[in-house]
Amino acid sequence: MDHTDNIDHDKARAEESAAMERVLTATQRVKTAFASLQSQFPPAGSGKPSQFALQTFDAALQELEDAQAAFDELLGDLLDGNR
Repeated sequence: MDHTDNIDHDKARAEESAAMERVLTATQRVKTAFASLQSQFPPAGSGKPSQFALQTFDAALQELEDAQAAFDELLGDLLDGNR
């Protein structure tokens, strides 16, 4: 393994770490958005969630889906020996 291989390996590991961090962050955002949405239903709320809460939850779910897809692609490449 030469110096270039080390850089490529380090870059690949950094990309994989960033992709996993994105999934974890997105998961936390879904959890937070869900808690906010849940608070708008009985017993704490009226049962009529705000449009903002619904949009925030939807955006959080979409980001999680996107993050998981990106991570799955990296993982697939890793398992196929392409990383």
